[in-house]
Amino acid sequence: MLHELEKTIGYTFSDINLLRVAMTHTSYANESRKKEPHNERLEFLGDSVLSIVVADYLFHEAGHLPEGELTRKRASLVCEQALFGFARQIGLGKYLRLGRGEERGGGRQRPSILSDAFEALIAAIYLDGGLEPARKFILPFVKEGHGAEADYKTRLQEVVQQNPEERLRYVVASETGPDHDKHFVVEVHLNSNCIGTGEGHSKKVAEQHAAQQALALMGLA
Repeated sequence: MLHELEKTIGYTFSDINLLRVAMTHTSYANESRKKEPHNERLEFLGDSVLSIVVADYLFHEAGHLPEGELTRKRASLVCEQALFGFARQIGLGKYLRLGRGEERGGGRQRPSILSDAFEALIAAIYLDGGLEPARKFILPFVKEGHGAEADYKTRLQEVVQQNPEERLRYVVASETGPDHDKHFVVEVHLNSNCIGTGEGHSKKVAEQHAAQQALALMGLA
């Protein structure tokens, strides 16, 4: 399972035990017959590594923004909601080692557990390979704009789920441009009706914009 996670994140550990600890929740360690380290200390370190990488990226990429706006953007990218979304993108929940109680209680999808594990994973990469591999892992999430303030897909899904019979799907309406400079137009459909359209240089960004437009039409964005 850990080697599968390595492939998913695009990083191979020299010390695989760091990854094992990062995926070990306190509930598993507490129930283990032998003394098992858990990921709380890694979570502490990962939070700091994440913060410096995000701050450095925003400082250089958004140089026109004042300090207050930079602080707000950083906060949206390092909060629990954002990290929960990042963790779900890579299916982190299935790799966690949880105690029986947390397993039965849906711990693999619990936002606090997943966001903490994501930070622990960052720390594990940092300790194993240094800041640059950690930065390489973090930046794709940041660049795609999936901070808490911009995760419109999740917000739209939460709204739609209030009516279980409703179904959302994202449809690529067009794809143009060379491989290094693609342009996508994506529609979001509620059942058979198009309720939003978005554009971007990746499908994920276009989907976010489509979801944002749908929320705006509902008066929720």
